[in-house]
This record gives sequence, C-alpha cells and structure tokens, in this order.
Amino acid sequence: MADNIARVFADAIATDPTRPLLTWYDDATGDRTELSGATLANWVAKTANLLVDEVGLAPGTPAGVLLPPHWQTAAVLLGCWSAKLSVVDTPGDVGVLFAAVDQFDEAQSWSADERYALGLAPLAAPLRQVPPGFADYVVEVRGHGDHFTPQSGPGPSDAHLLGRAESRATELGILPGARVLIDAARHPDPVDWLLAPLTRAATVVLCGSLDPTRLASRQATEKVTHTLP
Repeated sequence: MADNIARVFADAIATDPTRPLLTWYDDATGDRTELSGATLANWVAKTANLLVDEVGLAPGTPAGVLLPPHWQTAAVLLGCWSAKLSVVDTPGDVGVLFAAVDQFDEAQSWSADERYALGLAPLAAPLRQVPPGFADYVVEVRGHGDHFTPQSGPGPSDAHLLGRAESRATELGILPGARVLIDAARHPDPVDWLLAPLTRAATVVLCGSLDPTRLASRQATEKVTHTLP
C-alpha cells in the first residue's frame, strides 16, 4: 500500500477515473450527487490549491474539520491531506477551520486564521447568507486550479490513519473493487466511510438520513455488492 493518503486516493481512481467513485444520497432532502473519481479529484485539487496558494498553509499545519459525512467533506478532507495538513478534532488553534452551518456554535471554541462555512446544499449551492468571520467554501474554492501535485512522502498523520483504515476495511469486510453502501449515521468516522474504502479501491454509496424502506431498491439500483453493518 502507498505510504500517504494522496497516493492511495490517486491509486484508487487510476484504473478508471470516469467510474462513479462517491455517490451521495440524502433521504431527508432528496439530494443525489454522483462524483466520478476525476470529478472528486478536481474538487480535492481545488481545495488543496486554496489551502496552499491562497491561505498559504505549510505542511503540518493543523486544520479543523467540523463536518458530517458528505461528498463535500470528502473533498475537504482529501484536500487537507493532499496539502499535508494535520486534520484535528480537538478544539484549539488551527490554521484553517471548515464548519457546517449547523456547527457554528461549536466552531466558536476554535481559534482559526481562516474560516470556511459549508451549507452542504444540493448541487453545491452557495450560502444565502455567509456568517460573520467566515467565507463560503463552495464560492471560494471554485476559482482554484483543477490540478495539484502533492509534496512527496506522507503527511504527519497519514501512517496512523492508513493503518486504521486498513484494519477497518478488513473488519468491515470491504473487498477490493467493491461497491459499498454506507449509512452515514452508523459510520460517521471518515476512516470508515472514506479511507477504508479507498484502501480497497472500492466505490461508495454514502447515505445520509437513510430511509430503511429504500435500502433494498437502492442496493439494486446502485449495484451495491456490500453494505456496511
């Protein structure tokens, strides 16, 4: 296995960048968003370029991510890891903070040089009102380049995260190349819903507010080969 997350992501999409890599459902809103490996890679590159070129963050800088499982969260996390930032979950001083609109109260516990708000709306719609002290992530990130070349070698937390991801992929029964359906409420840890599948070059159907009555039809429609317990 590659020794860094950016390489694992690149390897996972290398065989066929056009295949659906991450499909997001929200049964509460009816949202469905499907991203190929190439499309997600563009979002990841834009995020990394935002962090490096605009914010000016150096490898190892801590980044706070207060976001639920979501396709935009995947772009943010992979962008941070591509830029070799250290994603942290304990409030403190960070170089950048990404926060969902329903977690702004929690965001006040963090001290950050730059703050980005995410509405996580269908079609990546911008926020109608940007809260004071924040910039709108989907607006700011769009202007950055679609390609980013990560520095060689692992980031500060890559070895630990990839070790956990390998173990979880085995525990969860994720086979190479599988199409995996994941209930976001049951598996909120990105090691489970993002990194573990990537280590197996698996594709993901990530479901928020999952309606159990739609599970069987979704498994059939999306050609799911494995559903996480």
